[in-house]
Amino acid sequence: MDAPDRSQLDRARLYVCTDARKAQGDLSVFLDRIYRGGADIVQLRDKNLEAAEELELLDVLRETAERHGKLWAVNDRADLAQLSGAPVLHLGQADLPIPQMRRILPTVLAGLSTHSPDQVDAALDSAADYFCVGPLWATPTKPGRPATGLPLVRYAADVTEPGSDGGDAAKPWFAIGGVNQQNLDDVLASGARRVVMVRAITDSPDPESDARQIRSLL
Repeated sequence: MDAPDRSQLDRARLYVCTDARKAQGDLSVFLDRIYRGGADIVQLRDKNLEAAEELELLDVLRETAERHGKLWAVNDRADLAQLSGAPVLHLGQADLPIPQMRRILPTVLAGLSTHSPDQVDAALDSAADYFCVGPLWATPTKPGRPATGLPLVRYAADVTEPGSDGGDAAKPWFAIGGVNQQNLDDVLASGARRVVMVRAITDSPDPESDARQIRSLL
């Protein structure tokens, strides 16, 4: 598998997580619309899928992402990332540690969830290619996970050093968890420059238009 283009991750601003959209039955159309609207990375995250079905849906995601020249991601499962040829694998704190993941997937871009200042510090020192900060607000996609609030965004912004362009952090990071059009200004004012959105896009009657509007603000 060829190494993914790291510059695509560096330029990424809008990261969308979606389930399999079984209720709507429109995964392929939905993916096409949000990539067209400006999503830089899309992750399939659906805990109700069996492995064989997830591989089939990841093939749909791969085909759509490649057609748009964008990145796509697998959630948690290094085995499915390897089998599907994913360019990005996102891991939680309790998932396969990144050093072990690198033994299986040496070239895949690795993301890591963080929920506290200590975890942000650890992510900066780790081999993760990017990390996520949150959830900022309580969200049904992560039941039982306490909200971190905006202070964690401000912490991440304070401890990340500017990149070579003087503006971006050297290691990309995304604010996640309940981010939507109504609170995006507060998230950006706290120091975030990249966001992960779920329901704000997946529940939208016009996801392409909303993705385009959000991407223009980032």
